[in-house]
Amino acid sequence: MLLKLASSRKILFFGGKGGVGKTTVSAATALAAADQGKNVLLVSTDPAHNLGHLFDRRIGPKPVKLASGLDGLELDPEKTVDRHLEEVTAALRRMMPAHLSGEIDKHMELSRDAPGMQEAAMLERIAEVIEQASDYDLVVFDTAPSGHTARLMALPEMMSAWTEGLIKRRDKADSFSAVLKSLARDSSVGANALGDEPAQQDQDRESRIRRLLNRRKQRFAGLRDALSDAGKTGFVIVLAAERLPVLETIELHAQLVRAGVDVAGLVVNKRLPDGLQGFLAERKSQEDIHLATLNDSLGQVTRQDLQLAPADVLGVDALRAFASQF
Repeated sequence: MLLKLASSRKILFFGGKGGVGKTTVSAATALAAADQGKNVLLVSTDPAHNLGHLFDRRIGPKPVKLASGLDGLELDPEKTVDRHLEEVTAALRRMMPAHLSGEIDKHMELSRDAPGMQEAAMLERIAEVIEQASDYDLVVFDTAPSGHTARLMALPEMMSAWTEGLIKRRDKADSFSAVLKSLARDSSVGANALGDEPAQQDQDRESRIRRLLNRRKQRFAGLRDALSDAGKTGFVIVLAAERLPVLETIELHAQLVRAGVDVAGLVVNKRLPDGLQGFLAERKSQEDIHLATLNDSLGQVTRQDLQLAPADVLGVDALRAFASQF
């Protein structure tokens, strides 16, 4: 299933409950696709990055080569927020009068801890990565645990609608301002009586604001379209054959479907092998019970089971051995 998805989709997201092996499965899939001749970008959006540990090398916010045909990068949420706020602050400083710079800084500092700020900043960075990934045949995202990822997948639609609302409100404000200026001219008050700055500076500022809003609108709309295109993008939920991961998978699936994201498959990781005795045999029977619950709810979703590895999966050779199950 995983190799088929890697060959048929442009973008794959891997998500699920923390600790189920999302990073291992996503990295092995990316490496296997690269070994088949694809040019692949592997991206971690999980605050607890494990890519560097998995490949035993330092990975940062810029692509680094992990293997032939495979590049990797890690998006740090805190640094992403910092970069996002710096860019927004710089844009506002260019657009607003100089005497308001202190207010801009104060507002941006308060915004740092606002609900949804980290998700919005990460979302824009993901959109940017996808926009700039035209040289890659496949982009694989190793995402944060379920709750964070579900919110992230639902954001493009909301952010696109929110930005569209801002543009419409600016249109109304522009119309009202035009009426006031017309009245001022008709009453011979003068075009600059409604503001301290020349009319041309006002127009330039409005033009910059409009360009910024339209660029953000296009970026979010593009990401929304990419996420909802089942022929291009798929989401793979990784889980363990345990009660809580199964229940969380059922909930995550429903959230993704509501967000318009195609759940392309389920990967049950760390399965115990057959033929066990004693305690492990009992654990195996518990797995079957939990997977029956999964099948009752999501039996229509393609599923692949992967056996528990006898040792930690670390390094390119171990990832290739792990991917042999695919």
